[in-house]
Amino acid sequence: MSETTASSGDPEDDVKRKFREALERKQAKARASAPHENGGGKNAHAHGPAASKRTFRRKSG
Repeated sequence: MSETTASSGDPEDDVKRKFREALERKQAKARASAPHENGGGKNAHAHGPAASKRTFRRKSG
């Protein structure tokens, strides 16, 4: 029977190979999705109009 590169016998190489394969799968998944470049801008009026903004003043007298 023919085996792949996992037959090297070194457990450290096997771990590195597994991590490399996982990283390649992750990068391929990220490349497959669309970039968020055209997601739109931030909402300019997220907290309502500035006229209703509360002001705190010190009590005089």
